[in-house]
Amino acid sequence: MYVFANDIVMRGRSFMPPKFGTSGLRGLVTELTPELVADHVAAFAASCPVGTGVFVARDLRPSSPDIANIVMDACRAAGLAVTDCGDLPTPALALAAMGAGAAAVMVTGSHIPADRNGLKFYTPDGEITKIHEMAIQAALGQNKSTKPSPTVVVNDVASKAYVSRYVDAFGTQALDGMTIGVYSHSTVGRDLLMDVLRGLGAGVVELGRSDVFIPVDTEAVDDATRAQLRTWAAHYELDGIMSMDGDGDRPLLTNAAGEVIPGDVLGQITGEYLGADVAVTPVSSNTGAEGVFATVLRTRIGSPYVIAGMEDGGGKVVGYEANGGFLLGFASKGLAPLMTRDSVLPLIVPMMCAQGQGLNAVVAGQPARFTASDRLQEVPTDKSKAMIAEFDTIPAVLELFLSKFGGVAASLDRTDGLRITLTDGRIVHLRPSGNAPECRFYAEADSAAAAQKTLTAGLAALRTHLG
Repeated sequence: MYVFANDIVMRGRSFMPPKFGTSGLRGLVTELTPELVADHVAAFAASCPVGTGVFVARDLRPSSPDIANIVMDACRAAGLAVTDCGDLPTPALALAAMGAGAAAVMVTGSHIPADRNGLKFYTPDGEITKIHEMAIQAALGQNKSTKPSPTVVVNDVASKAYVSRYVDAFGTQALDGMTIGVYSHSTVGRDLLMDVLRGLGAGVVELGRSDVFIPVDTEAVDDATRAQLRTWAAHYELDGIMSMDGDGDRPLLTNAAGEVIPGDVLGQITGEYLGADVAVTPVSSNTGAEGVFATVLRTRIGSPYVIAGMEDGGGKVVGYEANGGFLLGFASKGLAPLMTRDSVLPLIVPMMCAQGQGLNAVVAGQPARFTASDRLQEVPTDKSKAMIAEFDTIPAVLELFLSKFGGVAASLDRTDGLRITLTDGRIVHLRPSGNAPECRFYAEADSAAAAQKTLTAGLAALRTHLG
């Protein structure tokens, strides 16, 4: 066993100990003890606005039902009214809770493997902020309240309300005549997504449903999944294939050939269709946004930073990330604002735009900037940070690294990790993952082929550098 400052490496595999931040609590299931989970829930209840009570939902990981029960017991011990929403996507939970003036806790590890899990916290206004995060951390270990609330109430209409949000806004013929594949795998949003599509008039072909949890990262789709998507597209006559990550707040969309469309491109298309004049997006999203929106505000990576930027942005503002998660900050096209990451909106809007012309034409109408991203897994966070610091402070080391894929640095951006603009216009961006022992690599270029080539060569150079 090798011990780093923040990670443990065991039998060749590294793990981060349970970590709490604005995006919630994450860690190995074996380390998310009842005491640890209950303590974080109690601290949340004691230090943050909870309104009329707490709504609780969960993804489809084997560990999620038990953790959800711990969460509900802790909420009841704090004297809070508890509503159990069962298996439900994160944005559907947020929509239901905010509509009831309640807080929410989502039990999910998002896109990370099933041996890990976590909690996402919401006040009645939406995702917790950095101020809430600090308040929760200050309250840990101080709450011993045992004031059981009434029996837990079961909510079985939240899923229907989520489906109605889109069908009522866009109508029953919005996707009429289209046939769409849905890669169901183990995402908790699979059935709701198919209900939305059918409600909008599309034919649906379900693909790859799984009773075993499959971690799908929409920002770094692996080669095997890409190959399977292309195979399905070749076998069925589809206008596109849709999917989501584990808790249904990040979209995955392909064209008719099964080729994945980057999440930031989905954000651009969706924001433009909705009439946004301000877009807030992290530095990892491609620079085509500046050619679409009147104002673009760049943030660190993570929805809390995007939300903070949206609150400062004003106007008809939207937010989106490179993983495709989309936030609507103003009323548009019959939709009320939803200030949390959503996957359904950036899936269905591009398909509506594709009516009569296909997704390829819609994508071709965007500025010619293309991204590709992936990550090296099982890389301890401290090791990633040390490497990035070395690149940032020792020019000769960075120069040697960039030479592996024909790059010369023109400028550096340190907003989040290290984002390097090259003299030929390409961009490479390195950063440690915030919730897993991974080093992320983003590449941007003026063609999809050039971005992918840079990504492939860059990952190889990273492997060599990290040893």
